[in-house]
Amino acid sequence: MVRRREVPQELVEREFRSVEEIDEAIRKLERRIQELQRLDVQKAFLTHDGTDDVARSNVRATIREVFGPGSPEFKEHQYLDIWAGPMFMGMADGAIIEGKKRGVVQTVGILNGLIGRIREKREDLTRAVAPPAESYFSHLNLHPRILEASRDLFLDGHTWEAVFAAAKTLINYVKDRSGRHELDGAPLMRTVFSANNPILAFNDLRDQTDRDEQEGMMHLFEGAVQAIRNPGGHSFPEGSQQRAVEYISFLSLLAYRIQEAKVRRTP
Repeated sequence: MVRRREVPQELVEREFRSVEEIDEAIRKLERRIQELQRLDVQKAFLTHDGTDDVARSNVRATIREVFGPGSPEFKEHQYLDIWAGPMFMGMADGAIIEGKKRGVVQTVGILNGLIGRIREKREDLTRAVAPPAESYFSHLNLHPRILEASRDLFLDGHTWEAVFAAAKTLINYVKDRSGRHELDGAPLMRTVFSANNPILAFNDLRDQTDRDEQEGMMHLFEGAVQAIRNPGGHSFPEGSQQRAVEYISFLSLLAYRIQEAKVRRTP
């Protein structure tokens, strides 16, 4: 009788389609690490409470769930056991406990290695989907003053210095249009955009709705000073290029509103 040859199963590598999908996979593996770090190996062995068996089963199941049943990662670790070192008949209880403890350390190392592998995929995916820095500015109709102040800094990699420069430019624009060069910061904004007697008005201030808009815009300009310009003079927070562009876009909007505002009284 001719024995049928077994065809080796083709391995299928997990394809992650989004950063969110990758982050969820990392969270699942990190939960297994936390479970192992909480495991009381000695108690589990001496009392036979089964917590070590549950931890082992959870690790195997999570690797299968994250990478897939046909993946190289699951094939390598589908029989993973929480054990490291020699094993033989008649081992003393203390030696068994030490072998299990070493196994916990080894398993945590394996899981961290798998997380590192996924994080590399995350970096590759982020680079693949992130638009080049130049495209941020080519697709935005930024106010000319804001564009001139921030573009070169941003493209040279000085992302948050570009935001800070745009914020300073906005404030100088307020001073230029209002003539109040002796003021700065929040006092400048409260004086120039006051709902009661503004120097620069965003509407005709005919009714309460107009006054509400004027006051709301005043607070937006105050926010640009206190939340963007002032921190930028010391240590601006780090963040993605997209977040920096969002700040610059906001400052550009305010600059366009200054350009459109009416001078209501002589500075």
